[in-house]
Amino acid sequence: METARAADLRENFLVDDLFRAGEVRGTYTHDDRLVIGGAVPADGPLELPAWDVLGTDSHLARRELGIVNVAETGHVLVDGEKFELAHLDGLYVGCGSEVSFAGEDAAFYFVSAPAGTKHPTTVVKHAEVEPVAIGTDAGASARHLYRYAWGEQLQTYGLQFGVTVIADGSVWNTMPPHLHDRRTEVYLYVDLDEEDRVFHFLGQPGATRHLVVSDRQAVISPPWSIHSGAGTGSYAFIWAMTGENNVYTDLSGVPLEEL
Repeated sequence: METARAADLRENFLVDDLFRAGEVRGTYTHDDRLVIGGAVPADGPLELPAWDVLGTDSHLARRELGIVNVAETGHVLVDGEKFELAHLDGLYVGCGSEVSFAGEDAAFYFVSAPAGTKHPTTVVKHAEVEPVAIGTDAGASARHLYRYAWGEQLQTYGLQFGVTVIADGSVWNTMPPHLHDRRTEVYLYVDLDEEDRVFHFLGQPGATRHLVVSDRQAVISPPWSIHSGAGTGSYAFIWAMTGENNVYTDLSGVPLEEL
């Protein structure tokens, strides 16, 4: 990590091509065996694939799924039942289900993780989640945390996900940074203007690097890496994580003097 070039970091930790019209695209990481993907139905419905790397006939045979719509209203079919999702609405789907995506102007981000217990499919409307205000205007870190699945209320096997929206005039997310020794986290940055970027910091304390990230690009943050970022304009990010502990507060803060 300390000797990696920027190109090496982008190749190994940045997922920059998840959303293509008419396709379902995905990336498998051995870090807690997460799958992250994007589905853009455009002219017709798309089924959630069972890629060969999963070794099953159905994507969710041994997995659970979190979905967030990052574009205009569309819907997700789960075992034939239709769930409508507006912008930033979420959906949790338990293992054993069959899933497809539809909506001409929709774009769905999804994360799946291994699961050994089935939990009910549940819609999480962004407008109905009570946000948690964190950070400060003075520290340019004011933001609202929307917890969709976080170990309470909505039950999952281990998957957690939600949305954080950075307040106008602030730039920082997750500041000061922290580590999840027992979990992998993935960030998908969304709602950036075309000319804006987020500088995402990763690496071990004392040896950090950064990635320059555009709209709808994701960063895989393994357990040994800090994560934090600063944007050049307004943005939000979808966070998702899994591992051996699904307690939301299971993290270790990293004081700035250690960076």
